[in-house]
Amino acid sequence: MAAEIVNPRTESSDGSTGQEGNGEPLNSLGAPDSFDPAFALHRGGKMAVQSTVPIRDKDDLSLAYTPGVARVCTAIAERPELVDDYTWKSSVVAVVTDGTAVLGLGDIGPEASLPVMEGKAILFKQFGGVDAVPIALACTDVDEIVETVVRLAPSFGGVNLEDISAPRCFEIEKRLQERLDIPVFHDDQHGTAVVTLAALRNAARLSGREIGQLRAVISGAGAAGVAIAKMLVEAGIGDVALADRKGIISADREDLTDVKREVAGFTNKAGIAGSLEDALAGADVFIGVSGGTVAEEAVASMAKGAFVFAMANPNPEVHPDVAHKYAAVVATGRSDYPNQINNVLAFPGIFAGALQVRASRITEGMKIAAAEALASVVGDDLAADYVIPSPFDERVAPAVTAAVAAAARAEGVARR
Repeated sequence: MAAEIVNPRTESSDGSTGQEGNGEPLNSLGAPDSFDPAFALHRGGKMAVQSTVPIRDKDDLSLAYTPGVARVCTAIAERPELVDDYTWKSSVVAVVTDGTAVLGLGDIGPEASLPVMEGKAILFKQFGGVDAVPIALACTDVDEIVETVVRLAPSFGGVNLEDISAPRCFEIEKRLQERLDIPVFHDDQHGTAVVTLAALRNAARLSGREIGQLRAVISGAGAAGVAIAKMLVEAGIGDVALADRKGIISADREDLTDVKREVAGFTNKAGIAGSLEDALAGADVFIGVSGGTVAEEAVASMAKGAFVFAMANPNPEVHPDVAHKYAAVVATGRSDYPNQINNVLAFPGIFAGALQVRASRITEGMKIAAAEALASVVGDDLAADYVIPSPFDERVAPAVTAAVAAAARAEGVARR
């Protein structure tokens, strides 16, 4: 079976498109709205399921279902590892959410999250050739989510956790990784971190510097901010400090969560205290994953030739026009500006590579390899407005897939 992108405008028996009232889609309150192409595209959903084998006659039926299917079931019962060869398990990912941290919308619940999860599934297919199934859970308790996903896991080759609020997302991912022998990957954390590192590597190369020479400041200590900090440290960043709503995270603060206390142990070697603006003075890199607004004066206080990655959507923490006054490289999370830090550059290829070798998990080395492969796609075309490739660059997914598969084999987590 495979997820298929289909025309969402379903035609009814009378030849209409199934739209309500005067033919216009409904708005978010369920009332007729003026024509909106987003509603038109989403009508009927954005994906479907199709067979990968023909059912043309009784012989086909007897092979695809009973009695032929019984022979395959019996073989799998005797040798469970055969499930990867004779079902879709090894090529399909569960996209799991509880709807508590959806895009920029926050806690909107499982039903309202489904358009985003469907979107994620079709991105898996479009950009990585990976089938994915959206699963929106009607529970938010950590124990319940973990137990539910564990029970669903026999049907899938990997689990992509999506739009689950921090700090619960950290514990959910950790516990699932401990209990399952398939890749579990929280894209809001690691996908963002991989693409950020790739862009930063190229920005550093453009300026003739190494990552180890840079001091970075991250605005936002949620899922993405923490993961970016961990990955930058793993990649050898000179120093990195995180700021939350109360200021710079440091070991002397008494209001830290367990996750932030852990972060304090490996970041902020300079011992900076105070506000985000205080930390930006002389900093080489600003990375925004929090929303809010950074004052122009703080951006102006950064080191000469600084990089500003203001990734909040739809409103970057630093408007690109302001950032360009002071920064050598500017990136955002938006598609209408150059250098878009977009997770779709990472997760399809990461899962494709992991599934290709039937990896038992996704390691730090696999994520670093994905970032390096993504950065390499830019090659000699490197420029201030091109430090990261477009999601539509057809070289991206194959490069990331190959790098992740090779890293999995090198780290001993590949099973073929």
